Amino acid sequence: MALFVAGFILVTYFQIEQAVSKWIYTDIGRIPPARVGLVLGTAKYTRDGRLNLYYMHRLLAAEKLFSSGKVQYLLLSGDNSTRHYNEPATMRKDLIRAGIPKERIFLDYAGFRTFDSMLRAKEIFGLDTLIVVSQNFHVRRAVYIGHRYGMHPYGLAVEGAGRPSDTKMFLRELLARIRVKIDILWGNKPKFLGKKIHIE
Repeated sequence: MALFVAGFILVTYFQIEQAVSKWIYTDIGRIPPARVGLVLGTAKYTRDGRLNLYYMHRLLAAEKLFSSGKVQYLLLSGDNSTRHYNEPATMRKDLIRAGIPKERIFLDYAGFRTFDSMLRAKEIFGLDTLIVVSQNFHVRRAVYIGHRYGMHPYGLAVEGAGRPSDTKMFLRELLARIRVKIDILWGNKPKFLGKKIHIE
């Protein structure tokens, strides 16, 4: 039984890995343009107070996407579960500091998980073709969700942390991809939807 479960998890992981390969890019110069870039949120700092390299690479890529003209707007989606933890607002502050006009930035405060971020991009913000920014393991799952729900996202896979923590993230990703399959099978919905927001 344990071998069956382990096999199922690995097959699911690599099935998602392969299913989206043609839509994943690492070179900003080669990725097709889209009106909106969706940046998936993460904490700015690690638990020991260091700058989170996952965060840094995502924002650097978002800045380059905008400055190169690959996208016209940025949608920042992440967790805003407490008054003192606000991923979208933190990203917005840093991107404005980097020179992105504030009127070109939109926030999704209810991106509690990747599934929510992708479906809200479609249902709330009316997006179809877009560029999703995150690390390779993460962005593949996001793009997979988008295509399964009738969207046409591209993924920009950015650098990770380059530390042993990447192994831990891989193990977390194994379970996250299983949850994606369950979400799709059970027809789950985002935690919050709400009023539609037009990006312009």
